[in-house]
Amino acid sequence: MPRAVIAAAHAWSFPSLKSLAKGERSMCSWDEDVITMAVEAGRDCLQGSQGAIGSVSLASTTAPYDDLNNSVFVSSALQLSETVSGRDLAGSTRVGLTSVIDACLASGTGDRLVIASERRVAKPGSALEMQYGCGAAALTIGVGDDLIAGFLGSESVSVPFFDHFRKADREFDYIWEERWIRDEGVSKLVPRAINALMSSLQLSSERIAWFGLAGGPNGSDKLVAKLLEIAPERVLPDLQAQVGETGAAHSPLLLISALERAKPGDIIVIASFAQGCEVLAFEMLREAPNAGRRGLSGSIANRIEESAYLKLLSFDGHVQLDWGMRTEVDNKTAMTQLYRSSDQILGFVGGRCSACSAVQFPRLPSCVNCGEIDRQIPYPLAGESARIATYTADWLQYSPSPPLYMGLVQFDCGARVLMEIVDVGAGALAVGTALTMAFRIKERDRLRGYDRYFWKAAPAMPASV
Repeated sequence: MPRAVIAAAHAWSFPSLKSLAKGERSMCSWDEDVITMAVEAGRDCLQGSQGAIGSVSLASTTAPYDDLNNSVFVSSALQLSETVSGRDLAGSTRVGLTSVIDACLASGTGDRLVIASERRVAKPGSALEMQYGCGAAALTIGVGDDLIAGFLGSESVSVPFFDHFRKADREFDYIWEERWIRDEGVSKLVPRAINALMSSLQLSSERIAWFGLAGGPNGSDKLVAKLLEIAPERVLPDLQAQVGETGAAHSPLLLISALERAKPGDIIVIASFAQGCEVLAFEMLREAPNAGRRGLSGSIANRIEESAYLKLLSFDGHVQLDWGMRTEVDNKTAMTQLYRSSDQILGFVGGRCSACSAVQFPRLPSCVNCGEIDRQIPYPLAGESARIATYTADWLQYSPSPPLYMGLVQFDCGARVLMEIVDVGAGALAVGTALTMAFRIKERDRLRGYDRYFWKAAPAMPASV
């Protein structure tokens, strides 16, 4: 969403927001959250990957569940092995970089999938509403001869310097005075951590090819670079113009941005400021192979622009619209059925008949083609190519983002499934439009506080790197 749209909506009350109206910020649709973004980032990261995943970590300060392991949803949607360990990390916006460091220092077999994801919300009309963004980053950490970058080391400084906070029962962050954060926090704590790391690695600032800093007021990265005598052209774009500040996801996003730019031999230093500072260093070993990933640059390039500010308010729950009696339904999820059919619901795994090879969803006892009983073999559909066979835009049936696009999705493997179609954007749909699958929220159970997840179809976006 262009920041000018937000500033224009508040021009009557907060005309000073016009000074922050440059660029745009990322936002979530009503059916996106930390989990769905983590799944999308994880799918893109694992594209073309050959290594076995041994663990999944999900770092976030805005995860939807306090007493559920959010990473289990992610590993299930990615169809990883049941033996994969999953854990959530929270408590600070620097936890995204902490999870990368932990994975680099961990022992054991199998690659480690590290994901940081945030859906950040702010009080309408605040400066934070202009600055915050939503996003997710995923990296695989492992050992072997095919590494893209080698971990050199890390350093931490942990002090009770609280630049912002959000109590457990509060919805919005409280931010302290910007000058204090910059002068007493960023300019003193971040250089201390980076200098300690460079000293331990016996590296000078001239060896840093790419530097990124997450956290702190705008311009903190350039301030620290100047203090450390890092050339301005070596400072990574801070992503504020296209994405916004994405909390725990921001430092991993900066690391991915560096990996997309770096050449073999380059030293990458990424820091995250929050209650002190976390910093790590990598050396680029080889250029990232073209595995069909969108990556960070591709995801930004394929953005969908939204110009309706009320959508942001509605999707973030700041306004309650009267959607009428069609919304008066009970959306209780049967946890028993979710468990029994978890691979179909969360992993979008259909069935292929071992007798006639027909593919179908859902996976039923009998084949829809030849009628053979109990001959279904699990067949994943989330990564299969598909196209629109038929579609309709329904303005009568309830959708938090009308119209509700529905249609028959024809998979190249032969399956045909009636699905919701999302992320249509300004482009018109047509029979034959190429589709990709997206893991999203299907329904919200506001009475019990549980979101039901499933897969939807979306117009296919081209790969970038």
